[in-house]
Amino acid sequence: MSGLLDDFRSEFNKPNNTLVQLILINTIVFLLLLILKVILTLAEMSGVYGLIVDQLQLPASLGTLIMKPWTMITYFFTHEDVFHILFNMLFLYWFGRLIDEYLGNRRLVALYMLGGLAGGLAYIAIYNLLPYFHAQVSEARMWGASAAAFSVAVGASTLLPNYTFHLLFFGPVRIKYIAFFYIILSLARSIGPNAGGELSHLGGAVIGFLFIKMLQNGTDLGQPIYWVMDGWQSLFRKKPPVKVSYRQRSSASMSAGAYTAPSSSSAVSMPDQDEIDAILDKISRSGYESLTREEKQKLFRASQRG
Repeated sequence: MSGLLDDFRSEFNKPNNTLVQLILINTIVFLLLLILKVILTLAEMSGVYGLIVDQLQLPASLGTLIMKPWTMITYFFTHEDVFHILFNMLFLYWFGRLIDEYLGNRRLVALYMLGGLAGGLAYIAIYNLLPYFHAQVSEARMWGASAAAFSVAVGASTLLPNYTFHLLFFGPVRIKYIAFFYIILSLARSIGPNAGGELSHLGGAVIGFLFIKMLQNGTDLGQPIYWVMDGWQSLFRKKPPVKVSYRQRSSASMSAGAYTAPSSSSAVSMPDQDEIDAILDKISRSGYESLTREEKQKLFRASQRG
């Protein structure tokens, strides 16, 4: 058990490992709930487990949501069924690695979070506005990362529509067709027992599409998420003491009034035409999979300029 915990801790501490960290958070919450369910059920305290779960699920009722606003976020990190979390995490991993490679880990987090929030808002709106669901509003609850994963999947499909996955029994399939299939599947199930949940997937899908299209036009919908991430990280980041020598003070005083914008080592510069041609030649020879992470991000930067 200690070895497993050490592995989890190691993955969380790795830099630029956001995709795995999202999957691990979902997995850890799932395992904790599973252990609690077994223990409390054997102790004949199932009601306590129900109370715990009720603090994590998203309620459709606006009155209940006002009392538990945190559920708008906790619901898309929470699963109970093993196949539910398995499918969602595989979906997130397959498409999330493309977003991570081409756009970076911060935008992956933004897509996941915005997709989950959009899915939650769609779920609440559907139950409160459509007469078909009015009788179920007070008891309806939702959980699972499906809407967030849909956002990432549709985002990747919008960014790289002709990127190919090799599927068992089907062979190579372009990811735009995979995303389209699951959108149609959600629509087909929109009048079934999990109708609200299926329709909430479409909220995540819409955000995934809009996020990429607006990013390509120069508008990043993830800015509020980045602001929260930076604020959260600054709370735990230790600032090393700065020692200024006499020579450094003298140099600073001599250059008073001058200002140099800080550079980011992780930022990818705008490629020139020769670099773009070289990247396109590499794609024609070996496909998208042969590109390095930096080349993929340069290609996206070039598409913004175009």
